[in-house]
Amino acid sequence: MCLIVIAFKTATDYPLLVAANRDEFHARPAHAADWWADDKDIVGGRDLQAGGTWLGLHRSGRFAAITNYRDAAPTRRGKRSRGLLVKEFLQNTLAPLDYLERIDGDSYAGFNLLVSDGQTLASLSNRDSMARDLSAGVYGLSNATLDTPWEKVERSKRALHALLADDAVNETSLLRLLADTEKGPAREVTSDHLPFATAHAITAPFIVLPEYGTRCSTIVMTDQHGRWSLTERRFDQAGEKTGESRYSFDRVDRQ
Repeated sequence: MCLIVIAFKTATDYPLLVAANRDEFHARPAHAADWWADDKDIVGGRDLQAGGTWLGLHRSGRFAAITNYRDAAPTRRGKRSRGLLVKEFLQNTLAPLDYLERIDGDSYAGFNLLVSDGQTLASLSNRDSMARDLSAGVYGLSNATLDTPWEKVERSKRALHALLADDAVNETSLLRLLADTEKGPAREVTSDHLPFATAHAITAPFIVLPEYGTRCSTIVMTDQHGRWSLTERRFDQAGEKTGESRYSFDRVDRQ
């Protein structure tokens, strides 16, 4: 039950703002955010099980993030890892919409993908309609299609709107937004073969469970001068902070 909220071209100082929680089984191995050893132009976390990532940046000013789509359909063997879609966009030079239109959605389990080159932002879900460019605005994404009005998504979008209106956007305020542990209403709990208490717990923006929960919160910001920053804060099974990383760079043209 991941969460991403994005403000695109709504703040003069920050054309792109991203606040994201990665929710995953605690036993799934991953590297903390860092410059990648096999591609030193990419910064982000790394899924050690499949080699992709849930969110990353490229020095050329490319951003991508993905969430799984929650449905009852079992994942069939032979599907590619969804995290590779993020990695391959970051390593690509295609415009965001062009990249999305070339994806064979049937090769992956359900996903929602957001990609940007710093100038345009585009989205694609293989459980929805065609890829599309997004206009300026605030967007929210969890494990359904973009802007599905789950309480965690709507509440987080309202919080981001309020920060923008108050000119109070900064790393601290965005991390506080992501730390919201309030659960959604009981009506949002679906039958996923989970105990009610567990299914209810995952309706919160920040999830704390012994086996599954919010592994990290990530803030991405770029300013009007092409300077990017990424902050990742990591958590254990009890929701306690275990580490934090910060990276910043000026956008550079590809050689």
